[in-house]
Amino acid sequence: MLVRDGARGPEVFLQRRVVEMAFAAGMTVFPGGGVDRSDAAVTLDWAGPEPAWWAERFGTDAARAQTLVCAAVRETFEECGVLLAGPTAGTVVSDTSIYAEARGQLERRELSFAEFLTRENLVLRADLLRPWDNWITPEVEPRRYDTRFFVAVLPEGQLADGATSEADVVTWSTPAEAIARWQEGLDVLLPPTWTQLDALREFASTAEILAATRTIDPIMPIYNPGGHPALAFPLADRYFADLPANTRLRGSQRPE
Repeated sequence: MLVRDGARGPEVFLQRRVVEMAFAAGMTVFPGGGVDRSDAAVTLDWAGPEPAWWAERFGTDAARAQTLVCAAVRETFEECGVLLAGPTAGTVVSDTSIYAEARGQLERRELSFAEFLTRENLVLRADLLRPWDNWITPEVEPRRYDTRFFVAVLPEGQLADGATSEADVVTWSTPAEAIARWQEGLDVLLPPTWTQLDALREFASTAEILAATRTIDPIMPIYNPGGHPALAFPLADRYFADLPANTRLRGSQRPE
């Protein structure tokens, strides 16, 4: 979750996924994606909390935690051009356009993220990220994901763009505005996205968001066919009470 301070409070960067996507087609989501094998590289410059710190908060081991942080930083760069890295442990790049060619190579998997950072003499700024949440797709889904949510503030001078084939609309919005659009049926939010937006709208600034202490327990919604609600998860009653009529929550694409 990429956030910035706006005139009406913190804003979050959102993407609407293209309808051809195999998962969450047409949904409004945060930038993100899957772990790549190359994200497990151990030879890179790293600033901020060590992997063991991340491991404790995400309930995993240090090697996996480092991989998750690398994947989060890489995917953010690939999907919206925002790079949480800098020439030193105390700086961050302000103009990422000079890395446009490398961004394309990363997306095509012609270059690993560790190779990119090493080649450009950049330090991964893990201290610019905060762990936020952990959701697991329901067992009924044919595509299963164990998703860790991070939050980071847009670095000064950088711009988040829509130069990705996975989204057809990108926007900055306050969490409250994003939820209002969902309530009006203008956007579709899956429960994990709605839950994060609902939490973010309680903060008055990005500084408060970064300072928040989060207890992260994995959440796996339980499908309850014929039940009310049909999907059980924290705050499900509130989510389904506001869910617009005729909204289709699409998880994995299935043959019609």
